[in-house]
Formats: sequence, structure tokens, C-alpha cells
Amino acid sequence: MKWTSLRLRLVAGGMIAILVALGVAGAGFVVLFQRHVSRAMAADLDVHLRQLLAGIDVGSDGHLIINRQPADPRFEEPLSGLYWQVTDDREQMLRSRSLWDTTLRLPPDEPGPSEVHQHEVNGPGDARVLVAERGVLMTVGDRRVRVRTAVASDLSRAAVAVKAFAKDLFVALALLAAVLAIATSVQVSLGLRPLAVLRRGISEIRAGHRKRLPAAVPSEVGPLVEEVNALIDAQEREIARSRGRAADLAHGFKTPLAALTSDAARLRERGDDKTAEDIEAVADAMSRHVDRELALARLRSGTGSTGAAMSELRPLVSSLLTTLARTSSGEKILFERSIPEGLRIPLDRTDLAEVLGNLLENAARHAKARVRIAAIADPLSVVVEDDGEGIPEDQIARVLERGGRLDEQGSGSGLGLAIVQDVLEAYRWHLQITRSELGGARVTIAPDTDPNSRIKRNRATA
Repeated sequence: MKWTSLRLRLVAGGMIAILVALGVAGAGFVVLFQRHVSRAMAADLDVHLRQLLAGIDVGSDGHLIINRQPADPRFEEPLSGLYWQVTDDREQMLRSRSLWDTTLRLPPDEPGPSEVHQHEVNGPGDARVLVAERGVLMTVGDRRVRVRTAVASDLSRAAVAVKAFAKDLFVALALLAAVLAIATSVQVSLGLRPLAVLRRGISEIRAGHRKRLPAAVPSEVGPLVEEVNALIDAQEREIARSRGRAADLAHGFKTPLAALTSDAARLRERGDDKTAEDIEAVADAMSRHVDRELALARLRSGTGSTGAAMSELRPLVSSLLTTLARTSSGEKILFERSIPEGLRIPLDRTDLAEVLGNLLENAARHAKARVRIAAIADPLSVVVEDDGEGIPEDQIARVLERGGRLDEQGSGSGLGLAIVQDVLEAYRWHLQITRSELGGARVTIAPDTDPNSRIKRNRATA
């Protein structure tokens, strides 16, 4: 898929937006989770601090004692990550077993009786800990003693929790990104489906299966469909005018040509055969030019590419052979045919008659005694053969080249098979010339089998 593809651009744009959104959301979730863990840790420290404060008392000797320690068993486990410490202004200190032989290095500011301060300091092993501390005043004898209580928790536990959460979140977001990527691809495909329908509609118009694009399309595509249909209507009107002008011009030559032929006949009656033959040759060439222009005008009108046109082959061939047998070149020829009953060819009957008529006429003109026409249905093809001299093998490729004329060999005006090529190209058929087992030329016509084949040149617009 190329970058010029609209589908690729939309999918790529959607994926970039998804990745950016999920990246920002993932980072935001991690920050929010980190804050939540910090708040939860602070709340736990506050609970432990209250329990610690509730258990502080003064012994009979005036020293601080802990009647009831906080309930969490981690306070009894050395270096567990959860610690408490109690000091007073007489430099007395009580601490949890978890502190082992270390102390919490608290900042110099001391909280008041109703204040709770939180700090991040270095704890045992220089690990960062979160400390919650509160000061109280206690009466020892006849004096007031300031007591400073502190509870600390290792921040590495929070970091581990945040890291585990980020890992799980990455997996979840990756799965979500995959689902959203599939959804984006499906959404783009559904959104571009009207364009695919439009492309198929244009292809069907070009193939002759329909005249206009369907109007039942989404509103966003509707203006484009209207413009294309308007363009098709304008083109049809222009084609109709062009066809009319070509037909008028061609028919305008018919009467002068008929008069010219009559003059040649009168010259022949007077014994001037040479002049009559020259005039008849010129008239025949001009007549073929007229016939070609009429055929091309018909192709321009669109009848030459209607995929719905179907013609039964056998009756048409019988009609052509009956007519050809009465000509000077066909009266001495034995015509053989092998055509299945009911075989239909996807060409307009007039165009098919133009093709087969020229092929059979050429074969009869070059044959010695036999001309054979055969057809098969699978794969569809029609073959015309003769027992004449044929076309030399080194000339076959040349006469089939772009711009070549297939009937430049032998007599004739050189336009019969040119018309055949024009008609076949309009229907996306091709023509092949080989050596016949009868000795002459074997001309085969068949539909193009390559789905990527296109008309290389339209002689009708040359």
C-alpha cells in the first residue's frame, strides 16, 4: 500500500492519534496511581502515629514508656521498612525493633501538639523513607515535657507498587491499542466503502453495464456522484452530436460514390476497362473508408462496449456466408463451419457482423478453394482459416504491431481488418494470427483473459 493511499493515510493518522492518546493517558494514570499510593501511605502512617500516641505514658521513674505498641508486626521485624521513634527534650529515645541499631534523622523543625508534619528523609541503609511526626506535651512531676513522635515507611515499597502498576498498565494499553487499531481499520474501510462502490460503478459504466452512477450514496459523496453523472450526460450528448456529424459525412459520400460506380460501369460498357477498374478501385477504397467511419461512429456512441449485448453466432454466420457466396471472390470457395447450436457472443450483432464479415471476406479473397470458420464456448473463441498462401511468419509480428494494418498483405484497401481491430479493442477482445493446417492464415478472436489488460489505443479517437 503506497503512502498516496487515502486508506493508509487515515489508518496511519488514526494509529498515531491512538498511540499519542494512550501514551498521555498511561503517563497520567501512573502519576495518579503514584499519588494515590502516596496518599494511602500517608493515611497508614497517620493511623500508626495515632496508635503510637495512644500508647505513650510516663513511668514511675519519670521515663517515657510505651504501654501499647502499634499493632503492625512489621515494627518488630528488623529493617522491615516500617519504623517508629519517640524522643523528648530530655534526650530520652524509644524506638521500634525494626530500626535495630539506627535512628531516624528528623529535621530540626518540631511540630506542635495539633500538627502533623510529613518529611522525606534518609532512613536505615540510606533508604528514602516517608516520616509522619507529631509533638505532644506530657507532665512529668511538676514540669511539662515536649515529646516528639515519628512513624516512617520505606518509599521503595511505593516505587515497587508503581512499577508493577506501570507494567500491568502497559500490557493493558497495548491490548487496547491493538483493539483500537482494528476498530480504526474497520471504521476506515466502512467510511471508504462508498468510494469503492463509486469506483465499481464507474468501471461498470466503462464496461457498458450501466449508464449512470447510483444516486443512493452518502450525502458526502452525493455531490461527486452528481458531477460525474452530469459529466456522463454531457459526454453522451457530445458523442451523439459527433456520431451524427460523422454519420452525415459518411452518408454524404454514399451518393457520389454510387454515381462514380455507375460511371465506371458505363465506361466498362464502352470498352474502357482500364479506366473503369481504376475508378472502381478508388470508389471501393472510399467506400471502405465510409464504412469504417460509420462503424467507428457507432462505437463512439457507446454501443460498441455494452456488456449486455449478446448475439447468437450461428444464424449470423449463415447469413454472412450466404451473402459472401454470391460475390465474385466467394462463389468459387467452399465454406465450412463448425459452430455449436445456441452459442452466443457478447458483442452487438452489428459489430459482430462487421468483424466476421471482414474476416470471412479477407479469407475468401486469399483462399484457393476452402474457408473454414469454427467456434468453441470454453474458452470462448472464433477461428477463421483459409487454404491460401497465408502470411509469412516473419510478417505476422509486424502486421500486429501498434499502428500496423492486418490486411496490408494482398489486394484490398487495407482497411477491413483495421475496422476489425477497432471493434475488438472496443469490446476488449484480441486478435491472433498463426499458420493454419489448411495452409493459409488462421485468425483467432477471443476475449482478453488478463484482468489488467486495457485498451492500448482507441483508433476511433485518432
